[in-house]
Amino acid sequence: MPHEMIAIVMFAGMMLMLMTGQRVFGAIGFVGALAGVLLWGTGGVEIPFSAAMKLMKWYPLLTLPMFIFMGYVLSESRIADDLYKMFHVWMGPVRGGLAIGTIGLMVLISAMNGLSVAGMAIGATIALPELLRRGYDKIMVTGVVQAGSSLGILVPPSVVLVLYAMIARQPVGQLWLAGVIPGLLMASLFILYIYIRCRIQPHLGPVLPEDERNVSLSEKLRLLRAGLLPLVIFAVMMVPFVKGWTSLVESSAIGAIAAFLAAVLKGRMTRVVFETTVRNTLAISCMFMWIILAALGFGAIFDGLGAVNAIEGLFTETLNLSPWMILILMQLSFIIMGTFLDDTAMLVIVAPLYVPLVGALGFDLIWYGVLYTITTQIAYMTPPFGYNLFLMRAMAPPEIGLRDIYRSIVPFVGVMVVALSLVMIFPQIALWLPEYVYGK
Repeated sequence: MPHEMIAIVMFAGMMLMLMTGQRVFGAIGFVGALAGVLLWGTGGVEIPFSAAMKLMKWYPLLTLPMFIFMGYVLSESRIADDLYKMFHVWMGPVRGGLAIGTIGLMVLISAMNGLSVAGMAIGATIALPELLRRGYDKIMVTGVVQAGSSLGILVPPSVVLVLYAMIARQPVGQLWLAGVIPGLLMASLFILYIYIRCRIQPHLGPVLPEDERNVSLSEKLRLLRAGLLPLVIFAVMMVPFVKGWTSLVESSAIGAIAAFLAAVLKGRMTRVVFETTVRNTLAISCMFMWIILAALGFGAIFDGLGAVNAIEGLFTETLNLSPWMILILMQLSFIIMGTFLDDTAMLVIVAPLYVPLVGALGFDLIWYGVLYTITTQIAYMTPPFGYNLFLMRAMAPPEIGLRDIYRSIVPFVGVMVVALSLVMIFPQIALWLPEYVYGK
């Protein structure tokens, strides 16, 4: 059987298992292992086994539980609540200020956790009810929370970029640094859109009432100190790494310890908070470990087939497509898959094909990791089955219906497409910071 046909059968079998409701790691790992045995007999078992050993020896993987632990400590100890109070007081006098503050909150939550679900949960339970109570337009603020929460998979310490690093065999530190400027660029574009729209249509984002704006300077400074604590923790963790004083794993340990000590000093590290944090950290870490393990096994079988070279020839020689056209088609396929799969499933399914193909076409794999992540953010919010749309439906107040949720994301998806286009046209937006830090 030709390599192309084997690749198609493997992908079709994997998609069939996923559609029947099987777990992602189970479907991918089973198809990879079965293909190895059928193609090479019992000796084929050695290929995924070797990939598993490679995972066990991958030292940077230790950052994964550290950052997940840090994020859960800060969220379960309600330090994130202090963040919102700070933005509420400082941004309230500006038209659309609370919505702008919510984007700022999401950026800091992303820097704490690295998962979009955490930002969505905090935004939907803390920010959204407050925005609605203040008379903000429900469609606009629903879009604000969804768009802001999507930053969690781009702003470091992004867990998705850790997964990409393992599969693409790229340095995690460079990928995280590559996500900083695009993440801040996207957040800035969100803020600019909110500000301009609320200037044009003031009723969408009214200012706080006069009596609530009259807060003493000492109270403002107190809230500023409390709200910026996560930012201080992030700086304590990242500055030594950027300066070259610590390795990535050492910095992740510093972040976890700093978050734990902050919760203890504020008197919020109770037995319940600690137990919940440890349980959630273990559950999420194990989930990602199984997914990475299955992806590496599947990818090893796929590499052994030589299917990537065959598909590259199909695109570049038979169909005569340019490298940029192939890249654009890849991004469109991510958006389509994002209507029914989450980010990790998408990456694990297509990484064995796309990542080697991107490298063969001459593109930078660090840059492509950022493109993949931004495209995933767009896919999260694309109807009819975008991942974030249904998360919002589950968490939103009763007055926000599915129609409102769908309408809310249209302008923000447009902003994200602009950000994606800018990073594609100007690769240095993503590559300048890692080149600067690692080139020293």
